[in-house]
Amino acid sequence: MEKQVATSIFESLSSGLRLDVFRLLVKKGPDGMVAGEIANALDVPPANLSFHLKALSQARLVTVEQEGRFQRYRADIPLMLDLIAYLTDECCTGSPAKCVEKVAASNCAKELLPPPVTHSNESDNMNILFLCTGNSCRSILAEAVFNHLAPTGWKAMSAGSQPTGTVHPRSLALLAREGIDTNGLHSKSWDNLPQVPDVVITVCSNAAGETCPAYLGAVLRAHWGVDDPAHATGTEAEIEAAFTAAYRILRRRIEAFLALPLVELARDRTRLKAELDRIGALSA
Repeated sequence: MEKQVATSIFESLSSGLRLDVFRLLVKKGPDGMVAGEIANALDVPPANLSFHLKALSQARLVTVEQEGRFQRYRADIPLMLDLIAYLTDECCTGSPAKCVEKVAASNCAKELLPPPVTHSNESDNMNILFLCTGNSCRSILAEAVFNHLAPTGWKAMSAGSQPTGTVHPRSLALLAREGIDTNGLHSKSWDNLPQVPDVVITVCSNAAGETCPAYLGAVLRAHWGVDDPAHATGTEAEIEAAFTAAYRILRRRIEAFLALPLVELARDRTRLKAELDRIGALSA
């Protein structure tokens, strides 16, 4: 996130009413609210609300969708989490273990902000965490593909903030057809990671209104949004196509990442972040 964007967000939220509106919309999540519902919930005249909703929209804190005669407002959760990442990216002078007690004493939503962790000293090797909510489809596919293709010293793992506990059978079948090892793949929580991540890549879909979990700590963060094939409906062929599409998008991005000069990038966080963001825009 650019400093100018963060400044604009804070300026918009400097109004008490706009802060109340944004927090209310965050609570409502992907369902959002129309202006009348917001006015009733906050006990403010609708005429006084329109100016503040426009200001929040201009700051990109809320999205607006036309529904007949009404407009539905939703908090831009990914932008909020980007702001959190911007504020905490170099927490505690790069030693996040120093922040453990402070995080534990805060009111941060524990399902969104796990305890910060420390990192290994191997600058040329990196642990990549693919993160989503359920850890049953997309993050599992990304973990398996990355480890199938990655050079020695670069390892991927996956986790969920609210893991389902099972890997989707279609994910396992697809990987098997592609000749990718599925041994050891399981749905797990980010509270029980086998290694400490250096890079965290969220794969939830902004377009679908998903709330991406925000990993707190001195890690490099990127977002590679992919539609969740577990929610696909239709014929057998259409559902399989959704899984294949997710796999192909993730594989193309991972291949693009692994084609980079990894040793150089492991020592240049700014450049690595830029490359990860660029790759996150690639489609199949």
